[in-house]
Amino acid sequence: MVRRTKAEAAVTREQLLDAAERVFRERGVASTTLGEVAAAAGVTRGAVYWHFRDKADLLGAMCERTTLPLDALFDDACNRGGDALDTLRNTAIAALTHLARDPRAQAVFQLVFQTCGSTEEMAPLANTQQRERDTCLARVEELIARAIEQGRLPPDTDPLLAGEALHAYVTGIMQSWVQNPASYDLAAAAPALIDAMLAGLRASPPRRGAATAPSPALR
Repeated sequence: MVRRTKAEAAVTREQLLDAAERVFRERGVASTTLGEVAAAAGVTRGAVYWHFRDKADLLGAMCERTTLPLDALFDDACNRGGDALDTLRNTAIAALTHLARDPRAQAVFQLVFQTCGSTEEMAPLANTQQRERDTCLARVEELIARAIEQGRLPPDTDPLLAGEALHAYVTGIMQSWVQNPASYDLAAAAPALIDAMLAGLRASPPRRGAATAPSPALR
């Protein structure tokens, strides 16, 4: 009986997440009530609160379900030996390809870009997203530092600034593309897009000390 109850609860949770994705996209997160999510899932409103504290918790669970494959990619990338720059390239391409081929990821990314931090209710989700961003940046910075040690990037490359630039570049592509997925084939374009960024890092990376140097306009 206990096993069946847990299994049924897991099914209900998935139904709620699926329903939330549909309703949030149709009406917007701010305009949707948890009661409407429950109705779309065919369960009671109480069932929603059994699994989720509020809309931020529900949206956070949607993000977790979608981004777990990406987390695994970055974990594997940092634990893998070999050419760090190739590892970084392959991981960034895989992240873009995952988004391009997964409609659920597209839906959730779009909702997060539109909603995260927009209201006080979403502040906990914004905090979670910031922590995940910091973790992702640390992994990218680690790979860039290893690429410098391996002679794949200039020795005076600033890993922090290079990581920030690469993260902003990939995130910007994601955010722009999910607004208009029909604009181009992201999966097909991903290698060229990432290669262009990495070519720039190899040719003219942000140098150590650049973050503390005064802007020429301020001298």
